[in-house]
Amino acid sequence: MPTFNGSVFMPSAFILIGIPGLESVQCWIGIPFSAMYLIGVIGNSLILVIIKYENSLHIPMYIFLAMLAATDVALNTCILPKMLGIFWFHLPEISFDACLFQMWLIHSFQAIESGILLAMALDRYVAICIPLRHATIFSQQFLTHIGLGVTLRAAILIIPSLGLIKCCLKHYRTTVISHSYCEHMAIVKLATEDIRVNKIYGLFVAFAILGFDIIFITLSYVQIFITVFQLPQKEARFKAFNTCIAHICVFLQFYLLAFFSFFTHRFGSHIPPYIHILLSNLYLLVPPFLNPIVYGVKTKQIRDHVLKVFFFKKVT
Repeated sequence: MPTFNGSVFMPSAFILIGIPGLESVQCWIGIPFSAMYLIGVIGNSLILVIIKYENSLHIPMYIFLAMLAATDVALNTCILPKMLGIFWFHLPEISFDACLFQMWLIHSFQAIESGILLAMALDRYVAICIPLRHATIFSQQFLTHIGLGVTLRAAILIIPSLGLIKCCLKHYRTTVISHSYCEHMAIVKLATEDIRVNKIYGLFVAFAILGFDIIFITLSYVQIFITVFQLPQKEARFKAFNTCIAHICVFLQFYLLAFFSFFTHRFGSHIPPYIHILLSNLYLLVPPFLNPIVYGVKTKQIRDHVLKVFFFKKVT
């Protein structure tokens, strides 16, 4: 690997060290991580199968849930196999291009998940605030456009960050990444060149996706709560509010972890590295693990079909 003035020129590979400061116990940390991954894959796959084969669930609310489940499985699968290779088999090396590809996949799936959560919030808004227009607005064609839109938005906005790294950053202080997966700022901070453009573009993407989505999700739920509390009957208010509880839990866990990870990576220099890396890992592993549990517990239709699968009888 060529060097220039003590730096590495265009490295062919990076070294992922896992969780800095906790290398001696990483093999044990991998056990709960792998358990969360398996539970998440099984739970989300079960939701996908139930929604696919149960015709009564072929409505926007559950179609978006199926999109979310598929995204969760894909996101975790991009991360955990390599992470466990570091923790259990001492295989820290990853090629430069493979690292950039993993980075693109991770950030793209994060953006897709955020877009799906926004779509779910808008679906609940229309269903509760203007229910007579719900079937007209959320047609099959519109659902397809939403799926394509959130996917293209994510892919297109993340691609320039790869180009900025590949074309503009040639010299690196080290090839050791103090992380357990390839993350944008973790790679950029290794460069010896001016990285202001990379930082600015990273902030732009974060606020263009997460910032935009959280604003409109918040506005949707403010209007939903106003509408719900204006309903004359207590039972109707409870039923309408109950349909949103699972969504609210999922929104909170995703965005709170996302913004904490995002800001500590850029401005939390006083936070010990192992805490930040652990929280970054949990940010990617916890939502796919908890989402099927939350929806299984709080959504009667999903809960009933899950029980039917396991006990071979219809639960009423």
